[in-house]
Amino acid sequence: MTNQALADYARIERAIRFLDANRAAHPSLAQVARHAGLSESHFQRLFTRWAGISPKRYIQHQTADLLTTLLRSERSVLEATFEAGLSGPGRAHDLVLNAEAVTPGDVARAGDGLTIKYGFHGTPFGECLIGLTPNGICHLAFLGPVRRADALARLKHDWPRATFMADQRSTSAAVARAFPAPGERAVPGLALHVKGTNFQLKVWRALLAVPDGGATTYGVIAAAIKEPDASRAVGTAVGRNPISWLIPCHRVLRSTGALGGYAWGPDRKRVMLAWERATSPATPATPATPLSRTAPTARRPSTPRVARLA
Repeated sequence: MTNQALADYARIERAIRFLDANRAAHPSLAQVARHAGLSESHFQRLFTRWAGISPKRYIQHQTADLLTTLLRSERSVLEATFEAGLSGPGRAHDLVLNAEAVTPGDVARAGDGLTIKYGFHGTPFGECLIGLTPNGICHLAFLGPVRRADALARLKHDWPRATFMADQRSTSAAVARAFPAPGERAVPGLALHVKGTNFQLKVWRALLAVPDGGATTYGVIAAAIKEPDASRAVGTAVGRNPISWLIPCHRVLRSTGALGGYAWGPDRKRVMLAWERATSPATPATPATPLSRTAPTARRPSTPRVARLA
């Protein structure tokens, strides 16, 4: 993605923050556009280019509705999909998870003999740093809260003895598959290469079972992995997820329905949840708000896809 995509995201984030802060006042499209510093028509085009949907459609799936409604039935959905080994209804792509439980020997090797290619790229949610091993994506982190140098230092800290190679071409292809343009179908078979404790791997696998456009809680994840008293440990494992977005830690909310924290900033988490909710094929239509005069056309739910473990 280009610098234009990064500029688009900055304005969209500001607009969505305004929508959430002024939810009770039901701001009009013109008011939101004015806050973004754009004409109504320009804002309409920018928002649609960014999300593949209109701002009218987005406002029907605003974060407040997400937080108060999604958790009602997610426990049964998550448990069913996790037990069945599915990645959840509506997943955009199959993910091959090359998971490695960390042993003392792995800790000592710390990536010795491994070459990791990395690059910085624009995404619909701002600039990211992505790292690739021969087995797949080993790292995906967003910038914004941190600088490029700090983000790269974190990647190197996780693999201290690996060899690192800047490679914009190889990593660009991976980012394009991880973040397909609006309206484009994702390419199946994207591989993730993660290492962690057995407990962390169970949590990350459970995160892959959360449906597109859905949300869950730490307690539900704990129950799904048969560790019902480990909600706090689940939270720690979620926070150590090395591959943002693809392993969807942004879908974990507090049990109260509150948004909760996110390593890459609460605004980015809010944008991700709303974007997924609004663009998920399985998302049902909701009543129109003052920004919408017509209800969106319902789409046919997609078929669940299998999350394979290499």
